[in-house]
Amino acid sequence: MNQKAHPIRGSIVALVTPMHNDGSLDLPALRELVDWHVASGTAALVAVGTTGESPTVSVEEHLRVIEVCVEHAGGRIPVIAGSGANSTAEAIELTKRAGALGASASLQVVPYYNKPTQEGLYRHFRRIAEEVDLPVILYNVPGRTGADLQNDTVLRLAQVPGIVGIKDATGDLERGMRLLRAAPTSFGVYSGDDATAPLLMLMGGRGNISVTANVMPRVMAALCDAALAGDAKMVRAMQLELVELHHALFAEANPIPVKWLLARRGKMQDGIRLPLTPHDTRFHSTLMDAFDRAEAACEAIVLKQGWIS
Repeated sequence: MNQKAHPIRGSIVALVTPMHNDGSLDLPALRELVDWHVASGTAALVAVGTTGESPTVSVEEHLRVIEVCVEHAGGRIPVIAGSGANSTAEAIELTKRAGALGASASLQVVPYYNKPTQEGLYRHFRRIAEEVDLPVILYNVPGRTGADLQNDTVLRLAQVPGIVGIKDATGDLERGMRLLRAAPTSFGVYSGDDATAPLLMLMGGRGNISVTANVMPRVMAALCDAALAGDAKMVRAMQLELVELHHALFAEANPIPVKWLLARRGKMQDGIRLPLTPHDTRFHSTLMDAFDRAEAACEAIVLKQGWIS
């Protein structure tokens, strides 16, 4: 197991997968997004996770996106491969191939649809960690998977060599704090919920695997830096300005709204794959207004406080 990777801290973008209007991969746009995140201070990229539309890309496309991210990043920023599956054998194979492409770590989602027991979840993740040569970050998002990785099971898994952290997308702060209190200090707890992430980081969380960072990377990097530095005043000022944007980005299933907003910003085309559909026009003005207000307010705050220049 590769234990040399430095712990990743800060704003980690759950990167979208750019597509042309016909649904084919837009790799030039992907490379431009990588450059934008490097320049904006994003701490790491998650390639082909939930926000990257992992359910609707082929295995070949999945690996190609990881490969392009790694190659274009060129060591400037770590690339975490979304390489989980609801088949243990498939997750192992995909993770091995991601490691061979140069990924820095693997994000392993709780197996979806087949609803394993807690013992089944423990054995699934332990087997992956035993078989692959990448640090493993667990990913709990019960609202999507239909299964919940309980804290007691997480704490068992935290003792397994190679399992280095968890992305907790439940948004349950009490749960996150209990995990922070009980887990080894070497085990990273990352938020997967933009609305509560800064609070978890103030309590000791290591970072935020963020949807909002797709459209506002510099601001989200500054927010995470402030939270990790314990600057509660700065966190409060920024997060109150961001709350409506966080909400608007989930008016429909992620990544529908965030891809629409990126297209409006000129970062990519409108491509998205069925069964996801283009962003409903009813939500367009609300999302655009929330973005414009949050961007103006947060840029002013961070410039005034000197978090970015």
